[in-house]
Amino acid sequence: MAAADSSSSIVDFFGGEAGYRCGYCKNVTGNFSHGMWAHSMTVQDYQDLLDRGWRRSGKYVYKPIMNQTCCPQYTIRCRPLHFQPSKSHKKVLKKMLKFLAKGDSSKVAGDVTEEPMDSHGEDAVACSFVLKNASDISQSELKPLSVEETERVETEDNDEEEEMKKEVIVKKVASEPPQICADKDSAGSSERSDSAKLVHTTPKPGKGADLSKPPCRKAKDVRKERKLHKLLQNQTHTLEGSPSQAEPQVLLSQNSKANQPKSIEDFIFVSLPDDATHQLEVRIVRSSPPSCQFKATFQESYQVYKRYQMAVHKHPPDIPTISQFTRFLCDSPLEAENPPSGPDCGYGSFHQQYWLDGKIIAVGVIDVLPYCISSVYLYYDPDYNFLSLGVYSALREIAFIRQLREKTSELCYYYMGFYIHSCPKMRYKGQYRPSDLLCPETYVWVPIEQCLPTLEHSKYCRFNQDLKAVDEGGIKELGRVRVLHKRIVMPYSMYKKRRKGPSDEANVQQYASLVGQTCSERMLLFRN
Repeated sequence: MAAADSSSSIVDFFGGEAGYRCGYCKNVTGNFSHGMWAHSMTVQDYQDLLDRGWRRSGKYVYKPIMNQTCCPQYTIRCRPLHFQPSKSHKKVLKKMLKFLAKGDSSKVAGDVTEEPMDSHGEDAVACSFVLKNASDISQSELKPLSVEETERVETEDNDEEEEMKKEVIVKKVASEPPQICADKDSAGSSERSDSAKLVHTTPKPGKGADLSKPPCRKAKDVRKERKLHKLLQNQTHTLEGSPSQAEPQVLLSQNSKANQPKSIEDFIFVSLPDDATHQLEVRIVRSSPPSCQFKATFQESYQVYKRYQMAVHKHPPDIPTISQFTRFLCDSPLEAENPPSGPDCGYGSFHQQYWLDGKIIAVGVIDVLPYCISSVYLYYDPDYNFLSLGVYSALREIAFIRQLREKTSELCYYYMGFYIHSCPKMRYKGQYRPSDLLCPETYVWVPIEQCLPTLEHSKYCRFNQDLKAVDEGGIKELGRVRVLHKRIVMPYSMYKKRRKGPSDEANVQQYASLVGQTCSERMLLFRN
């Protein structure tokens, strides 16, 4: 036996029996989850709990009962080291750059107002605050945006390069004498002969386009033709042998660099012009325990959250209170750790503040853990809704992980909360690729591409295809579970002998099976 260590995780397990309202499908009693109150928690313990399907909201830590709940919530993680932004991601980044450089806040053609970030409206046990799902980014933000006809595209997409290469090959083949194969042509000869009979004639005035004149062309097509022409010229010179032997290698090297897709860093850390209209600064401040910077900006951050709740969730001006805001988004059970080998900011809970021209416009609540950054929540000033800050902040957090990994090599994942396939508006998280889903039975990570076909047929799925596989981290020795009783730490086998009253073995067994053997031997289960 020993006295409680201040660095140990201390939890009070509630179990989870009764159903409550689901914030996704609105089922009044369909949402089931296990829960525990974390008085304190080490970052390693929380990392291991995430890898077993747990999630925190404030100091309340919960785990959905996957085979019972109406909307199964699968833990999802992205692999930032291999992440490449999609076209819609790039458009969000370009939109931010354009706004910062020129102050252009006009909506892109086809753009729609962001949907409110999904709320997980479940009432926690003995908690008055509302639990929300993590890193909520509206699906509409990720839909491709139409580009204004007058807007110049800064860079060519990679697929344009590939299309041009294909066109080069096609033109080369077309320049060669045609080879006639009667057997193959005969199958489709009637269709082609009909097409060949079409003759272009000049229409009468007012009866259509004059085909004797060049057709109107899009600027994108003109750019592609110019690049195509250059590629053809380069390849012609190479075939004629005009360049030296070293020059084709240089040309190939240049082409390979040009073909490399732009990373998010190429957009985020680009230098703005000296006369840029706006300045954006991202600051990370420790929220628990609160740093001096966090305390100094608390009121401003709270006001942004109030405006967000009023605009997005239609809350009255007196909700949320400062107390609710603090419990939900500021309080955290995670102990601050600053090991020499860790990231410069240390491990624990932080607010990532987005400052535009000296004022806060958005705040990302994140946990920095040994192997990942876990995105908890995002709120922003609704006046800047047009900037798609949900998507932008997620991309900034991915870039932040890459930055931290330069010093801390083990920190290489981005945990985005829960993926809910049964709720269409919550599927957007699967668009951050490559990503994995956590198997709810064996707790192994499976690429999302392998999971989606099974999710189309069933809301609840075991992703591990090995039917013989079991939970390797499951409880094996219940007596080794650590218990905190009257400020004394002891194994459950000893506590069980001292306990008076009815047995609590079933409750402890359930707790240990959910947190796993490793965590059950490290964390302290509070017992009255």
